[in-house]
Amino acid sequence: MLFHCQQAAEKTMKGFLTAHDRIFRKTHDLDELASACEAVDPTLKEVLNPARDLTVFAWEFRYPGEAEVPSLEEARQFRAVAGEVYRSILTRLPQEAHPQSLSDSMPIN
Repeated sequence: MLFHCQQAAEKTMKGFLTAHDRIFRKTHDLDELASACEAVDPTLKEVLNPARDLTVFAWEFRYPGEAEVPSLEEARQFRAVAGEVYRSILTRLPQEAHPQSLSDSMPIN
């Protein structure tokens, strides 16, 4: 789940930068991406600061070795952080960038 939280925050930030025609390098570093997003919209700083801690989950559990597993409560907090990043950035994007529900995008037969 934590890998997916990191990915959700990463892709959301990259989507925000893309929507604002900002170029970014190939990276999983949420600190770097958050800084770039904050350069566009400084009001994102409060939301993006906690997301920086998700960076480690881009690789932490994907490769063999010793990995400290967060508690269930910590995992829930990280999930909440990723959700807040998504919601906060989505509110700053034009309506046409918002995802449509399946019923809006797929015909019902």
